[in-house]
Amino acid sequence: MNAKEFRQKLTSPLLWGNLLAMALVVVALIFGLIWWLSIYTHHNKTVEVPDLYGMDYSTAIERLKAEGLQLIANDSAYNKKLPAGSVLAQLPAKGATVKEGRTIYVTINSLTLSRLEIPDLIDNSSYREAQAKLQAMGFRLTEPRLIEGERDWVYGIQCNGRNVMAGDMVARESVLTLVIGNGLVADDYETADDSDAMSDFMGADSNEADDVDDFLEVTEED
Repeated sequence: MNAKEFRQKLTSPLLWGNLLAMALVVVALIFGLIWWLSIYTHHNKTVEVPDLYGMDYSTAIERLKAEGLQLIANDSAYNKKLPAGSVLAQLPAKGATVKEGRTIYVTINSLTLSRLEIPDLIDNSSYREAQAKLQAMGFRLTEPRLIEGERDWVYGIQCNGRNVMAGDMVARESVLTLVIGNGLVADDYETADDSDAMSDFMGADSNEADDVDDFLEVTEED
């Protein structure tokens, strides 16, 4: 191909028409992609998360649906001041700005008290250690019950007058009583009240001591 033919092809309307058409297609694709991404990501379309606290779960679903949001309950807890099935907590929090279609996760008020497992504290910890651990779990404690034994050592746990053991499931808001030693041993005192307290806790019959049969010692001389 000589120079004259090359110049003719370079200045050909057909060539420049094809190049212009290709450029228009590329520009159209770019703008189309931008438009699709703006729709897909809801660009510049945000929603303020409403306050759902105390709202019935079904009502909360409809409220969020109207805002273009979704609702999922992923946890439950218990609050005696609110009706069962109402919303206790939400994430994201109220007032947060989110995009349409965002899922809001909520904690729902349970029909019953949540239950916790009694930890291994009996004959395994001091009064202060047990008190701190149980209170951190959410339990309420009464004044400890004293029995004879090593001072402030935990010998038992009671719930509503009933002995509970490690692993027992107890309602979170239950009131517990720690049974601890008073620092005295059997040789140090013989008071009836403390002896009865020890017998009651261990489940012993206080009258067993009175049922011991008398016996006659027999020697070889006899």
